[in-house]
Amino acid sequence: MLPQDIKNYAAQFAYRPEVVNAGKLKKKFAKFIVVGMGGSHLAADIVKAWHPELDLTIWSNYGLPKISEKVLKESLIVLSSYSGNTEEVLDALAAATAKRYAVVVVASDGKLIRQADKAGIPYVKMPHENIQPRMATGLSLLALLAAMGEKTWLLEAQELVKQLHPAREERRGEDLAKRLYGSVPIIYTSARNAAIGYNWKIKFNETGKIPAFTNVVPELNHNEMTGFDAKEKTAALSRGFRFVFLKDGLDDRRILKRMSVLEKLYHDRGFKVEIVLLQGKTEPQKIFNALVLADWTAYHTGKLYGVDPEQVPMVEEFKKLISRQ
Repeated sequence: MLPQDIKNYAAQFAYRPEVVNAGKLKKKFAKFIVVGMGGSHLAADIVKAWHPELDLTIWSNYGLPKISEKVLKESLIVLSSYSGNTEEVLDALAAATAKRYAVVVVASDGKLIRQADKAGIPYVKMPHENIQPRMATGLSLLALLAAMGEKTWLLEAQELVKQLHPAREERRGEDLAKRLYGSVPIIYTSARNAAIGYNWKIKFNETGKIPAFTNVVPELNHNEMTGFDAKEKTAALSRGFRFVFLKDGLDDRRILKRMSVLEKLYHDRGFKVEIVLLQGKTEPQKIFNALVLADWTAYHTGKLYGVDPEQVPMVEEFKKLISRQ
């Protein structure tokens, strides 16, 4: 059940991933391409937020990114799918192996693991827990870091087993869900924390079953905010939105100033703004504290609307319809 999955989140970081067929990876890579859809690329988003200097491309589509052959040959291509059966990721694996690029599979089971095992391709097999992919981000992060050969970062992330206390965040998430009830949340972050904002959006979509959107400062100051300069004939279009600012004390002071000014402008125009301060002694702790709060907020949002917060029936219906075409 989802509430128990959230409460047990920290236990994911006790996982000790192993790269099977690791000897096939003959060098340490400096460039990475992670192919994943939905919850299966969230770990890569987090790594990019944690280490923005890393040469990491995230690809959520069929095939491989349209970049130079030279870069593709120099990169380690990570095929990530929690189920191991994601259509787009399987297509990318076929494209990469046809070109004999360096690849590694990250999955809990399914066709990806079977194909990797049969072909002697390096792979990391995550524990096959009965949880939704969006709830397996801790496992996915550790598996991804192991696949990338980032041992120091892996050890740092594993410290979260002692640092995360998800049960303590439930009341905070429930209270935020109540304040957001009846509105469409828009999550704003700095560009460096865009992955956290995107994770919040996904939680509201999949768990809360409501529309949600996200954007970053300073870009939105040049376009999106003008859509909320409500006038008499447009005010009704904007009334259904409420803003959640995820503020990070480590952000550029100019970004924090922009957020404060924008908060005032929205208040002056009658919009409600919720401020969430990102907290943690380390970057991984800060990121996952925020994600746990998002889980609780989205869970209680779903409960308030009387929907099943765990299952994603529209996704399953879509997959069935696609398979019939």
